[in-house]
Amino acid sequence: MADEQDWIGDKGRFVEDARRVAEEHPVPTSDESPLDSPLVAQFAVLTRSLLDAESLSEVLDRVLEACTRAIPAVDVASVTMRDPDGSFHTPNETDSIGYELDQVQYATGEGPCVDAARLPGPALAYSDDLANDPNWPVFGPAAAARGMGSLLSTALLPDSRPPQLTGALNLYSTKTHGFRPEDRSTALLLATHASLALAATHARTSAELKVLQLRKAVDTRDVIGQAKGILMHRRGITADEAFDVLRTTSQSLNVKLAELAGTLARRHTEIEL
Repeated sequence: MADEQDWIGDKGRFVEDARRVAEEHPVPTSDESPLDSPLVAQFAVLTRSLLDAESLSEVLDRVLEACTRAIPAVDVASVTMRDPDGSFHTPNETDSIGYELDQVQYATGEGPCVDAARLPGPALAYSDDLANDPNWPVFGPAAAARGMGSLLSTALLPDSRPPQLTGALNLYSTKTHGFRPEDRSTALLLATHASLALAATHARTSAELKVLQLRKAVDTRDVIGQAKGILMHRRGITADEAFDVLRTTSQSLNVKLAELAGTLARRHTEIEL
């Protein structure tokens, strides 16, 4: 690994080169040929958006959005961050089910995103069939029970200086063998962009990451807990059964679980679920 001065120099060159490429090769408009490499166009958009991002949370949200656009198999995406003390948390995700799936990995200590986020860890870890993967005998079936078939995680290295942070970009698919070989290369490129952008932002401290994570955790748990309580009272079912109703309805309606729970909590007198 390069020393600190090399790392700072690399970041500076990345910023300047990315701006130059974005200016010299603007993204094709809808009137231009779509055959000029859609993936290249997506990365050009991502580069410009990352350079314009003003906060860590904004950088991560834009990376996750790029993942869902660049890799068709992605149904849910999330970011894992590992603090120097070894603890894991999820500051950003595209759907609350991603947060829950990550928590299962942290609790069991196994799974692709946990492996990829560790130092030293693999640059890429994946499972084509979560329900039957011998590498993760606890997490795999738990993820499959929540509707996921495969998972691809790539390492994030947002800072080379102490206290060193590491992480992983986690891509979930509801299908087994959902990811193509070329998707792994795309994921690695996305992770590289994310790592450099995170290293170039000033708001990347452990304290900020934990504030983001705690705020999301409290908000998500509160609204889902309210919705579960409504269903438990209405149907006379257990908390686990109420969560299954929410998850199944969320998937069938293609609505984020937290959004569905919030709607039910606000309009429970109008909605039959």
